[in-house]
Amino acid sequence: MAPTYFFLFRRDSLLLDAAGTVPLCTEPPFAELHTEEMQELPLLEGHPCYAATLTDKQADALPEDWTLQSLRESFYHLRTPLYRMAGKARELLHWDSQTRFCALCGTPLERHTVISKRCPHCGKEVWPALATAIIVAVTRNEGREILLVQSNKFKRDYMGLVAGFVETGETLEEAVAREVMEETGVTIRNLRYVASQPWPYPCGLMVGYEAEWAGGEIRLQRSELNKGGWFSRDNLPAIPGRVSLARHLIDRWLKAGG
Repeated sequence: MAPTYFFLFRRDSLLLDAAGTVPLCTEPPFAELHTEEMQELPLLEGHPCYAATLTDKQADALPEDWTLQSLRESFYHLRTPLYRMAGKARELLHWDSQTRFCALCGTPLERHTVISKRCPHCGKEVWPALATAIIVAVTRNEGREILLVQSNKFKRDYMGLVAGFVETGETLEEAVAREVMEETGVTIRNLRYVASQPWPYPCGLMVGYEAEWAGGEIRLQRSELNKGGWFSRDNLPAIPGRVSLARHLIDRWLKAGG
């Protein structure tokens, strides 16, 4: 076997070798794993790639100095191409575990391509579905202040940006305006697309924007947010880590101020 990347997960944690990276081996790291039973991935830097979920027994018998690390934390240790492929691997493994039977006739699905399955009975083909979300950096006072909020889903005491899922029948831009109004009571103008980001936790796509405050006083949606307010560059609270698009948007705002 040619040197192959193996993206092996136990729940949401990725297996890293003694060098702290994704194993590149000529054989699967565990004898019980066989590539024909694993999730095939696209080539990476000319190397074949496969993904699989480890059993508890395998996770308890790792090679010496190998570790399991959360996918999000691996962002800070892996080269970007490896982290991106690890995210794709995790999304496909999650999709595989959640998509076992045909929604039309109940027949067990079979693998058709790397990213699709097909029902052998009725022929229905299915692909992984992405949950699309928007996130926006809203500023006011000629860009001197930014709107930061704390979701009640945050596990740590930091502040981020208004974000939310796109609903059926609306555009991305409509979703931004709706989420800002629903969560903060603020209206916006001059909406500008900035960047997008795969968010494999477990199957998201984040679409990032910048906008300017148009009017309204902050009225937080308490079912979604713990706190929120306007912040200047010299009184910024704790903000998200570099793994997130939120941090990218906030850093853009910080740099724009000189």
